[in-house]
Parts: sequence; structure tokens; C-alpha cells
Amino acid sequence: MIEKTKGIVLHQIKYTDSGIIAQIYTRKYGRQSFMIRSTRNKKAGRHNVFFQPMFILDLVAYNKESRSMQTIKEFSASYTPAGIHSNIKKSSVAIFLGEVLTSVLREESPNEELFDFLEESIIYFDRSTEGYANFHIAFLAGLSSYLGFEPAKRVSIDDHYFDMLNGIFVPVPPLNGSYASREVSQVLSSFFSISYEQIGNISLTGSLRNEVLETLVNYYSLHLPGLKKIRSLEVLKEVFS
Repeated sequence: MIEKTKGIVLHQIKYTDSGIIAQIYTRKYGRQSFMIRSTRNKKAGRHNVFFQPMFILDLVAYNKESRSMQTIKEFSASYTPAGIHSNIKKSSVAIFLGEVLTSVLREESPNEELFDFLEESIIYFDRSTEGYANFHIAFLAGLSSYLGFEPAKRVSIDDHYFDMLNGIFVPVPPLNGSYASREVSQVLSSFFSISYEQIGNISLTGSLRNEVLETLVNYYSLHLPGLKKIRSLEVLKEVFS
């Protein structure tokens, strides 16, 4: 069956000398794997740029539920994140987020609200010209609500510690041992309650930003046991150190 849908590119790997496999989160079908042939030859190589992380595409695809790999009949750019891929810091964030999303988004699990969140986040990030150093932290904080483990809001200034296992802020370190330091907990409580427009108001040193990011990744790992090691994490920490 031929279907039309919008899709966000998460990741791609080389399959043959003339083709790639792209992981794409579609609005209609959730995450799917697509075989894209002839994108690496001289004639069609220019199309390969469309399958970089965070590109938003309009797709016409052959969809068969019995297949683990789908094929694309036609595609065009719905939104080209030129601001992301022309900036080394932003492109590093895009690779990191693509890797995280590839790991946490289940195949064939459509969620239109989640798709809209991803699309709006990409466009906001792409168009940001300043104050975006904390974007990836805010993105992961916001994404947690769509994945089902958004923590409860910090209700008291005496709740100094983020209990990562139970997803709550507590006044004393929990006995389970899975908690963030007071400083990191304070920062995280802010990120879990603000919009993208406000993230530039949170001033962080490079080392603290990296500690907060690593804590968030650990929080994801606790609640998503199948989460793979995020290989681009160390590169991203270096870029924003």
C-alpha cells in the first residue's frame, strides 16, 4: 500500500555502495526503517543530504506491515534545518538527539503529539541564533513526558535532591542511591518546568552542563532499561565543555 506521511530523520547507515538504511520517525506509523537506494552514486548523491538527522521530509512510501524494512517511492523536504547543519555545535546536538531518539522510540508506535513536539523542537532549535547551549538538556527534559516518566514537580525549596528512581524531588538523599547532587537537582528542577524560550536564562558552566546532561541520560537509562550506550554523548560534552 502506498501511503503519504511526514517523517523526521533520526539516523542513517551505509548499506551498500549505492544505498543507505535510514531510521525515520513518521507521523502516521511511528519509527520505521527505510531502504533508500542509489543515494550514493554521482547522479543521485545530492539527495543523500536529505537523510541527515533532524531533516523533516514529506514521504510517499510503500508500507507493508509484514516487512521490517520499508521503501520510499518519493520524498521532498518539508523543512530543511540549514541552521543546524551549518553549525558544528548544532550539528553535534542533532547527531546526539538522533541517536537518543533511535534508541528510545519504538518501531511502529505512532504518536502524533510526540511527532509534533519533535517537529516544533527541531524548527525552534534550527532558527535559534543565540542562547541554545542548553537546548539538548531542555529537549530531553521535555521528551520524558511523552515517554511516560516525566518527574513530579519540585514542590518545596527544601526538596534538595532528585530521586531518579522514583522521579521525585526529596529533602534528603534517598536510600536507593540513585539521586542527583543538590546542585544538579536544582538545575534539573528548572529544566523540567520551563519553555525553550527561557532556557537561555539558565547560566551554566561547561562542566555543570555536562554533569546535568549525564544525569539526564542516566535517568533515561533507569526508566528505559533497553537504552543503548549513547556514543555521541562524549563528543557533545566536549563541544559544550
